[in-house]
Amino acid sequence: MLSNDILRSLRYTLKANNNDMVRILALSDMESTSAGFDTWMTKEDEEGFVRCPDIVLSGFLNGLIYDKRGKDESAPELALERRVNNNTVLKKLRIAFSLKTDDILAIMTEQKFRVSIPEITAMMRAPDHKNYRECGDQFMRNFLRGLTHRLHSTKA
Repeated sequence: MLSNDILRSLRYTLKANNNDMVRILALSDMESTSAGFDTWMTKEDEEGFVRCPDIVLSGFLNGLIYDKRGKDESAPELALERRVNNNTVLKKLRIAFSLKTDDILAIMTEQKFRVSIPEITAMMRAPDHKNYRECGDQFMRNFLRGLTHRLHSTKA
């Protein structure tokens, strides 16, 4: 999935505006402006589309972890990945929202997406592990939709 699509989905999930997005990104010591997020929120087929760099998405996800869980000053800074794939996004969202494997399974089941616990844990593994499984775009779209549904329904 494009970084723009993931950012757009997370913005909706968090019910955030551009200033909130800038604030979350700043937690990982990265800077942007509200106008920067405006260009990243445009869809691929719209005029003014600018692809969001992977490192910005990585920084935003790190900032989201700090925002949701707090920043441990004694722990080392979270790494900024120059290349972000769906597996990285899934891992960081799992940390940010304190999700267990069972929670991810429940989210996917609510979305009527069939997946097993071993498949989910395989997506959490390192790419060089023999049981590693790539997280596909369809899985990621359903996960983001389910996460949004879960967070919006618990606050209502």
